[in-house]
Amino acid sequence: MSEATADVKAAHLKDWRFSIDGENIAWAVFDREGESANSLGRRPIEELDAIIERVEAEARAKSVRGLVIISGKERGFVVGADIREFETFQNEQDVVNALKPVNALLDRIEKLPVPVVAAIHGVCVGGGLELILACHYRIATRDDSTRIGFPEVKLGIFPGFNGTARSIKQAGPMAAMQAMLTGGMIRATVAKAQGFIDQLVGSPGELHWAARKAVLQNRRSQSAGLAKMLLTKWPARGFLAGKMRQETAKKVREDHYPAPFRLIDLFEKEGGDLNQMKKAETTAFAPLMVSETSRNLRRVFRLTELLKAQAPKGFKWRPTRVHVIGAGTMGADIAGVCVAAGMEVTLQDISSEQLEKGIKAQGKLFARKFKTKATRDAAKTRLIADPEGKGVARADVIIEAIVERLDIKQKLFADLETKIKPGAVLATNTSSLKLEDISAPLKDPGRLIGLHFFSPVPQMPLVEVVRGSKTRDEEVKKGATFVTAIDKFPLITKDVPGFMVNKVLTPYMFAAMKRLEEGEDKEKIDEAVRAFGMPMGPIELADNVGLDICAHVAKILGQSSEGSRLDRLVASGRLGKKTGEGFYVWKDGKPVKSDAKFSKSELDKLGRELIEPMITEAQKTLDEGVVENADLVDAGMIFGTGFAPFRGGPLHYKKTHPETEPAITSRAAAE
Repeated sequence: MSEATADVKAAHLKDWRFSIDGENIAWAVFDREGESANSLGRRPIEELDAIIERVEAEARAKSVRGLVIISGKERGFVVGADIREFETFQNEQDVVNALKPVNALLDRIEKLPVPVVAAIHGVCVGGGLELILACHYRIATRDDSTRIGFPEVKLGIFPGFNGTARSIKQAGPMAAMQAMLTGGMIRATVAKAQGFIDQLVGSPGELHWAARKAVLQNRRSQSAGLAKMLLTKWPARGFLAGKMRQETAKKVREDHYPAPFRLIDLFEKEGGDLNQMKKAETTAFAPLMVSETSRNLRRVFRLTELLKAQAPKGFKWRPTRVHVIGAGTMGADIAGVCVAAGMEVTLQDISSEQLEKGIKAQGKLFARKFKTKATRDAAKTRLIADPEGKGVARADVIIEAIVERLDIKQKLFADLETKIKPGAVLATNTSSLKLEDISAPLKDPGRLIGLHFFSPVPQMPLVEVVRGSKTRDEEVKKGATFVTAIDKFPLITKDVPGFMVNKVLTPYMFAAMKRLEEGEDKEKIDEAVRAFGMPMGPIELADNVGLDICAHVAKILGQSSEGSRLDRLVASGRLGKKTGEGFYVWKDGKPVKSDAKFSKSELDKLGRELIEPMITEAQKTLDEGVVENADLVDAGMIFGTGFAPFRGGPLHYKKTHPETEPAITSRAAAE
């Protein structure tokens, strides 16, 4: 390409703005057209290629002193590669063909004779982090919103733009591999300490000046020191890889999530020669990208966007004050997550002892959420004990989380209706009672919604927003908006017994208990379901939930447990984890299990059989219109129960694995 051609291409940019200022500093501003965030797709890469070609030409002519890459978006630098384009890859060669020009471009950035400075504010992850690692110097704001990370492992892959080698070169193998294996977000201050970032500034307004100065002073980043890089030499590298593999295996199974294990293999084999690691990266990356696991995990990512879309865009109502009634575990945790999201919360309970206990318990959440004493103290001041319920009158959202008694709930809501301000959301956290029944005494039953949280509240990302037969659309919109405001995913569901998640989950759990009654080993049942990909087996899950609660839900949903082992355990007071014994004996918060071993073929067959009632009920729930579509059913089960994300959801699994149905059908026929 001629210099003139490069000039023309650079002048017709859509996703970038390019200029050279009076000090001969080139500025490339990434501002992807029509998008709220920057992602590295085909067109942005092609345009950046044209910009780099222009800078190369200017550098040869000694007419440019350096290049600054900066974002034109207020809230972020680059959110990664454009995941939408991943679906165009049909085979490994398609992946290799797509990676080659990107890696060639980043190599050219790295080899530019003039300094290339990345000026970062906001999120810089995935392909964005790989881009800045190819730059010569990196400046970031100290703002809490500025985070870097490699989330690729959550999509069933690892960095593919030579980020594996470049991150090790920059931060050393310990910090780099941890970032890639965990997929976590790293604050700017930590990123600087680790070596990913070279300089911090106080605010976005300082970035331009700091970047200009870095170019004029020809600043270059220092690579990881000798001490860190000694870990890339053998035998230290082999030892480190072994420890990584051991720690990773504690968190995920290799047959379910192969990406982190393939990354460790790559480091172990090629980490001693980073240039060779770059070449090997593409070969290891390509099969992961086109694997079923990665396709399904990308589907899960899209499902999160679908759930977020349950909250209407442009809806002006914004909650800032919440009142929670009931300071038991569920109510107190709901209050805690609202505080963690920046809201002021009043917490009410008739027991002062329970109220104190509930508030105290949130200290652990605040310690995880807030990293400084000042922010933790501020959070504590936003959680207010309110035994008399004075906060009701000024709250934007009132959430009831008391005992599951219809008469008590009816009385409470009839009283609340006379005290709440106009426009406030009136919500119940019931898991078993119909909204139509609860709202019967209300003068305006259309304002009551369900906000069904899942335990443990801080960890579970889903909240069902329940629409009663009389609930107004406006209230449902408010409910979904509130859920997104506390950093959860809303799922709008009809008011049916069990709503969506428990309706689908319960037949699965009771089918497992039936197998137990028939003589199947409980450890085998649980291990078969874990082998399928569930985070916990159904028998252990029942013990965790509480066998009394399981029996109650069974009654609500028409699942007969009369005369069963479940009923006998409940009658004897053995309720599971909370009493120290249920189906399992519990010690130190963990079930005591036998050391029995089971064959893979046995577990695979049993796992499919145990999951089938969930799949059947999921299809029934869709057919009954409990939620809008199959994707929402899958999303609800993944984020509400932990259904194996790498399988894409129960209905997606049914659709993509029709070969499993004959065996399951034959068992059902035999019974």
